[in-house]
Amino acid sequence: MGSRSKIDLAYIAGFLDGDGSLMLQVKKRKDGKLKWRFMCTICFYQDSRHEKPLYWIRKILGIGYLSRRNDGMSELRINGFKQVRDILRNLLSFIRFKKNQARALEKATSLLSEKPLSGFSKKDLRNLVDLMLAIQSNNYATKRKKTRQELIKILDLTP
Repeated sequence: MGSRSKIDLAYIAGFLDGDGSLMLQVKKRKDGKLKWRFMCTICFYQDSRHEKPLYWIRKILGIGYLSRRNDGMSELRINGFKQVRDILRNLLSFIRFKKNQARALEKATSLLSEKPLSGFSKKDLRNLVDLMLAIQSNNYATKRKKTRQELIKILDLTP
């Protein structure tokens, strides 16, 4: 990786620190044995009038999809355990303000990349709940966040 690549990664990390978010969520599902799934996301936000940097970030990272929201904002979203893990590993040394969230999401995506969910123990799932709470406790969100008790119930971890 040349110095230009490191400069690009530093810029992207700074953009994420200022106008991005890191998320690990449990989503309900109707199909399959498990009635839920984990979803991880790196998201970059920008006013749609100035969305050009989002296209540049997507080009540099080689992944993601752009969408325009109804409120005049554009988003670049990147999903997938391995993809998010690899991007965070490249950005982590440059991230300043979301360092704790990035470390927690990198740990979670590493766990989720190792084996299928059916192979997870209750201890593994509780560890993921802890990581999820660490990420969301530092996120600004307008929607209500799930509590530890709600997550434990969803994942059927009640004693």
